[in-house]
Amino acid sequence: MSETVTTGTTPTSTIPGLVAGTYAIDPAHSEIGFTVRHLMTKVRGTFQEYAGDIVVKDSLEESTANVVVELGSVHTRSEQRDGHLRSGDFFDAENSPKMTFTSIALKPEGDDYVLAGELTIKNVTKPIELAVEFLGVDQNAYGQTIIGFEASAQISRKEWGIDFNVPLEGGKLLIGDKVDIHLDVQAALQV
Repeated sequence: MSETVTTGTTPTSTIPGLVAGTYAIDPAHSEIGFTVRHLMTKVRGTFQEYAGDIVVKDSLEESTANVVVELGSVHTRSEQRDGHLRSGDFFDAENSPKMTFTSIALKPEGDDYVLAGELTIKNVTKPIELAVEFLGVDQNAYGQTIIGFEASAQISRKEWGIDFNVPLEGGKLLIGDKVDIHLDVQAALQV
């Protein structure tokens, strides 16, 4: 990742093959998901509807990312649970239908990156840092330049006002507070 790539006379990044421009997230080749403890196991879920873009600048650290997720599109392989997650106990998708992420800084960390930004859920905005692993640059079947990366973070759902729970014997709770967020993203350069 230390090699500088140039187009004309302007370096676009320190990542081979990466060029400046706006890259649209491809939902057919991406996933936005989460994992949360439920009793003695973990529940995994994804969001089926979302859109976003990554704007790569000549200086990689000035690049930005914006994502909008439709909370009503939550999918955990259980219609009953999905309905409960959409309700006021959790996402309140009827009154606050969108979750958004807006980046504010990208910092290199070893061979990877940390993407700092603001996550908004239920009209509550809090800072979050995503650990990002850049997977590379290539061409898709249509000749578009594509980029791929994985990102992850852990949040406390209570910080966003999502604090529904069921007390169990021995002072335990049915649902964990910590939520692991994971993103597997492929995005295509827009012309």
